[in-house]
Amino acid sequence: MGADHHRRGHRRPLRAGLLFGSCGALLAGCASMPDSGNLKAVDASQRPDSQSQVRVYAMPPGEDAGPVDIVQGFLEALTSDDPQFAMARKYLTKDESRRWQPNSRTTVLADGPNAGSGSVGDRGQDGRTFPLTGRKVAIVDKQHAYQLRDAPYSASVHLTQQNGPNGKEWRIDRVPQGVVLGQSDFQRIYWSVNKYYFATRSAGAGRGETAGEGSGGAGQEGLVADPVYIRQRIDPVTETVKALLDGPTNWLDPVVDTRFLTGIRLKAGTKTLAPDDQGKLTVPLNEKADPVGQEGCTEMAAQLLFTLQDLTSSGVKEVELQRRNGSQLCVLSEDRAESIAPGRAADHPDFQYLIDDKRRLVRMPAGAGNKADPQPVQGRLGSGEQPLRSAAVSRDEERAAGVSLDGRSLYMGSLVSTSALGKPEVRSKAKSEDDGLSTPSWDGRGDLWVADRDPKKPRLLWLEQGAGEPLPVKISRLDGRIEAVRVAADGVRIALLVKKDGKTSLQIGRVERTGAKGEQPAEISVVELREAAPQMEEVTAMSWAGGSRLVVVGRESGGVQQMRYVQCDGSALAGATLPGLTGVKEIAASEDERQPLVAHSDDGIVRLPTGAQWQTVEKEGSAPVYPG
Repeated sequence: MGADHHRRGHRRPLRAGLLFGSCGALLAGCASMPDSGNLKAVDASQRPDSQSQVRVYAMPPGEDAGPVDIVQGFLEALTSDDPQFAMARKYLTKDESRRWQPNSRTTVLADGPNAGSGSVGDRGQDGRTFPLTGRKVAIVDKQHAYQLRDAPYSASVHLTQQNGPNGKEWRIDRVPQGVVLGQSDFQRIYWSVNKYYFATRSAGAGRGETAGEGSGGAGQEGLVADPVYIRQRIDPVTETVKALLDGPTNWLDPVVDTRFLTGIRLKAGTKTLAPDDQGKLTVPLNEKADPVGQEGCTEMAAQLLFTLQDLTSSGVKEVELQRRNGSQLCVLSEDRAESIAPGRAADHPDFQYLIDDKRRLVRMPAGAGNKADPQPVQGRLGSGEQPLRSAAVSRDEERAAGVSLDGRSLYMGSLVSTSALGKPEVRSKAKSEDDGLSTPSWDGRGDLWVADRDPKKPRLLWLEQGAGEPLPVKISRLDGRIEAVRVAADGVRIALLVKKDGKTSLQIGRVERTGAKGEQPAEISVVELREAAPQMEEVTAMSWAGGSRLVVVGRESGGVQQMRYVQCDGSALAGATLPGLTGVKEIAASEDERQPLVAHSDDGIVRLPTGAQWQTVEKEGSAPVYPG
């Protein structure tokens, strides 16, 4: 989903080199600047105008602009809404403009680039070199993927004098590739958008292997969100479509598949895409799409439609794909798309669940408007004969896995019959009740996950379809003990709270599966763990809250407890802090973002409807969960 880029707080005055358009008016900041001395960090998003209304326009170099003017103007131009960075190129020599590739990467710095005083370079007395420094937060690569990078940043720009219309003029003849800007400018300029690809059951399935004619869903499990960042004011619909056609990002690629055959791109000459007044988007494709059949085409259209619906400003309700000659490949409406990719829209829970003061699994109708009291679920887990500490409900809401009060046993129970619980599916040998089994988690495939926190033998376990012999999951480069586990509905991404040296961090891993072969059992592994809440020193609770978003409870260094939304790629969502709540111990969210948050706090079980404040729904109780 798109990040909230509205910013508030103290603003600095306008500076030279940019124009700001708001509600049709243009404000020009013009000031003389020295051609020597230090340059300060560029942070063009700190302005007096409302963020939602401001468009930023770069200005060309002024006559007789000195080296500092040129460097400052160029860095400012990088923060503008200039589609092809045409104005930024005016600060470069012609040769450097040809070499410079601004779309190769975006480097995000904590406070923007700081430029030191220029010094005479090694190209003679007519050259000046300005160092650029800062603290690197992340990079956005050519695939538009956000990657955390906590490291010093050091680069430089070199200027030379060349002949101009009015004599000698300073221009940059050496500049770092890509774009460098501050974090606040990044949040103003870029949107987080989810591309959607089909999950593949086989970890080794290559891109496009089943594309084109479609497989009828064989081996597939709905759609997986692949978050990327695009420039929000520079034709976001066209850029999002291009990003989808380019394929999944490298991190997700091993476990997803696209229905777009290799080489399918927009038809040559297509400049921009926009829906008509009825919300229909026509997408002309090149000759590589000509042989695609009806089933494969509708699956391609489903990927496009769900991706563009996550781009909240697109207004797309229907997609038509066309061959190169303009003939129709297929048309798909949002209503039909639900049947093409049911996994994308299947998470509409009927109930919210929790453990009551009698240690039973109880439920209350989902949605914030229903005030019904929690009632015991049908089946033995709702009878109280086996006291529970926590539970997880399958996504079809027909089964539940309950952890015993001492944390050492996991039971499977039906929610549609009163059949006996039977023996525990998993046992922990942990001696302390503070250790033992975590709250379980169901993925969208019907498989169950649970962490055994026994200090002597910590492990992550997987139960196919929630039954049978628990299979230990291999986790590459795990540094610490797993405290909590939540698997995304797609079954290919897993969120873990990992504790080390008294601190707990949120990490996201990719789930890879290999099927059983002969006498060799199936193997499940979690690979390429990456941090998802780097701004928090301690994360105490978390839950998936959308296609690529999580809600977390924790605190920053030296701060107090807070709740906020984060992206699974580690990027921060501006304005994502939630209303305060005292003593939050557990948090539950639905991947259906229309459902309210539910939390266990000092006030009991509370929930947060959209646009409202926390409301108490049960004074006693614990371990709130949605299905999943």
